Amino acid sequence: MTHGSKIRGKRQFQANERKLVGLRHETDRMKRTQIVHGSENLAGYTPCPAGMGSHCWVGGCVWYLERRAVQESPHKFMHLFRNVNKQWITFQHFNFLKRMYVTQLNRSLNQQVKPKPEPVASPFLEKTSSGQAKAELYEMRSLSPPSLPLSRNPSEKQLIGLESASIVESPADVGKETKEEKQWKEMKLHMDDLPGILARLSKIKLTALVVSTTSAGFALAPGPFDWPCFLFTSLGTGLASCAANSINQFFEVPFDSNMNRTKNRPLVRGQISPLLAVSFATCCAVPGVALLTWGVNPLTGALGIFNIFLYTCCYTPLKRISIANTWVGAVVGAIPPVMGWTAATGSLDAGAFLLGGILYSWQFPHFNALSWGLREDYSRGGYCMMSVTHPGLCRRVALRHCLALTGLSVAAPVLDITTWAFPIISLPINLYIAYLGFRFYVDADRKSSRRLFFCSLWHLPLLLLLMLTCKQRPGRKGDTGDGQS
Repeated sequence: MTHGSKIRGKRQFQANERKLVGLRHETDRMKRTQIVHGSENLAGYTPCPAGMGSHCWVGGCVWYLERRAVQESPHKFMHLFRNVNKQWITFQHFNFLKRMYVTQLNRSLNQQVKPKPEPVASPFLEKTSSGQAKAELYEMRSLSPPSLPLSRNPSEKQLIGLESASIVESPADVGKETKEEKQWKEMKLHMDDLPGILARLSKIKLTALVVSTTSAGFALAPGPFDWPCFLFTSLGTGLASCAANSINQFFEVPFDSNMNRTKNRPLVRGQISPLLAVSFATCCAVPGVALLTWGVNPLTGALGIFNIFLYTCCYTPLKRISIANTWVGAVVGAIPPVMGWTAATGSLDAGAFLLGGILYSWQFPHFNALSWGLREDYSRGGYCMMSVTHPGLCRRVALRHCLALTGLSVAAPVLDITTWAFPIISLPINLYIAYLGFRFYVDADRKSSRRLFFCSLWHLPLLLLLMLTCKQRPGRKGDTGDGQS
């Protein structure tokens, strides 16, 4: 019954009540009139006129019946209306009491539980034996006459009978089991799995890319190739990269757990403890910086320390604050080839800045295209990325730096790092990545971003290989001048 219908019924009832009150007053007036006429008849009896006795008797009966109907009608109507209201309220109370009864009944119910099947092997939980799962049975208490509790170690026949019977699980027991299953447990670390875990902690693929760009910077530097210095530089840079990546994962555990791309990292899954991760990072950073400082030269060691600091203390927290983290991360990626150059020459020349500029520009189409397909993941993790907050800027920056790679390739022979053959040979791949950057800027979809990202994966190694092929040999320019004189 709606609120409007209740109001209409109440108004109708009030109108009927007013009518009945009026009828009651009219009846009382007629009764008083009859009493007056009766007293007059008693004082001086005036009989009915001759021939009118039967009509007077019939009229008196009709008047009596009408009076009773008028007197009893309001009482019957009120009684009926009150009964209807009482029935409606009683129905609500009945539903409420029924729900209370069922709730209390289910709460006190403790029935036999099915033998729990073996759970699927999960990396979060320890494996339980099948015998232990079969042995976990609970007592049943019947609603009618109580029965004896069953044995806690049933036979195989009893287990088969229990599986075929329709048995309802107790809510309290099931809730307890579910809570125990969802509890975090420390995973057992096996020594055979430790190398793979540490490799994923240090982002071994990213570390390999850092070492390769450092090696390219060392090889492109002028002067003779020094193998011991090259090995110390590569090893020290690799250890510094492992330390920076491990500290980065240590800081981002709460946020990595919200992203599909990073939710399987070792610290997120609990495969190793945070103490072990920090200890591993320390064991990588100290010897790595020592090798770069005393095995190579202090300038390279200082660049290594600065890069670790920039990656862990600037880039990592900035990812959740501002989109400027992309530019800071590009600087972090541009330093390794500069370290390779300083390891070979011991100074910061124009060639070092050119190599750093190539790596700096390459990272924007690479990372912006990658982050475009991971916008939902970055939003879920709470990271402030250009692809999430400034999608138009993300595409424009990627296109600009795709075009900048062509200009930097032309600057290489100008600075006597390569011959003039290099900008000509590298022009097709530079034009191709620029075309893909333009398609990404225009289309702004996952297909174009994916094509640009995969192109960047082979573009950088091929570009550095072409630079090594077209490297300016030492003394060639001086020999040409001597021949002319």
